[in-house]
Amino acid sequence: QVLLVESGGGLVQAGGSLRLSCAASGIIFSIVGMGWYRQAPGKERELVAFITRAGGSNYADSVKGRFTISRDNAKNTVYLQMNSLKAEDTAVYYCATTQGGGRPTGYWGQGTQVTVSS
Repeated sequence: QVLLVESGGGLVQAGGSLRLSCAASGIIFSIVGMGWYRQAPGKERELVAFITRAGGSNYADSVKGRFTISRDNAKNTVYLQMNSLKAEDTAVYYCATTQGGGRPTGYWGQGTQVTVSS
C-alpha cells in the first residue's frame, strides 16, 4: 500500500518561511518522481514543483526563486522549502508521485494547510 504523508504546514506571516515534508512508504522511492501541488479555495489544483528520480527539478513561474524542492532517498522523503512567502501562496499543499513533466501518477498525500497572513 502506497502512503504519502505531508507535514510542516501552518500559519506564517508574509515574508516568512516554511518547510514541507512528505514521507513515502510502500514504493521504491528512489525510482519515482515526486511533486508538490497546491489548491487554493475556489481554484483548481496546480503544480508547484517536481523533482525527477535523477534529482532534476522544475518550478511553476509563481514560485521560482522562492521555493526549493529536494529529496532524500535514504529517508524516502521529499521536501519543499518555501521562502519569501506571499498571501497568494495560501493553499492546501499536496505531494504526489509523478512522471514526465510532473504529471501525477495517482498517489497523493492527504494535504497540509499553508496559510500566509499579509
